[in-house]
Amino acid sequence: MDHVVYLDTAAKEMVNILAGKKTMILRGATGRKMPYGRVKAGDMLYFLNNDAEGLVKARASVMRVLNSEALIEEGSLQLINQHQAGLQLTEKQLKRWGGKRYLVLIWIGKAEEVKPFKVDKSAYGNMDDWLPVGDIEGVIL
Repeated sequence: MDHVVYLDTAAKEMVNILAGKKTMILRGATGRKMPYGRVKAGDMLYFLNNDAEGLVKARASVMRVLNSEALIEEGSLQLINQHQAGLQLTEKQLKRWGGKRYLVLIWIGKAEEVKPFKVDKSAYGNMDDWLPVGDIEGVIL
C-alpha cells in the first residue's frame, strides 16, 4: 500500500529525512485515527511538505510499525522520548504529539528524492496529514 504523508515544513522534516537524521515518523490522536492499524512494513510513504506547494518530493519504505495501546499522558511522553533520536521532534512537535492516547511510530528506510509531482486529493474529503492512496499511480496528476 502507498501512503501520501504531509511533513512539517517549519520543523524541516523533509530535509532531515533526506539527510538520514530523521528515521521515524510519528502520528498520534485521542482515538485510533489514521494511520493507526493501516500502515505496515513494506508499505511505501510519499512525502510532501505541509505548505502551499503541494508537491511530493521524496519517498521511503516502511521498515517497522508500532501501534500503541491506549496510553496515559506520561506513557505517551515516555514512548516519544525513548524514540526521540529517530523522531527528531522539535519542542513544538513534542507538545503536539505528547500526551496523545494512541501513537503510531513508523521506522522508515533510506529516503530518496523523486521527480516532484502533485496528487489528486479529491477522493479524500476529510483532509488529513496522512492519505492511504493504495497505488500512488492512481492519484498522480
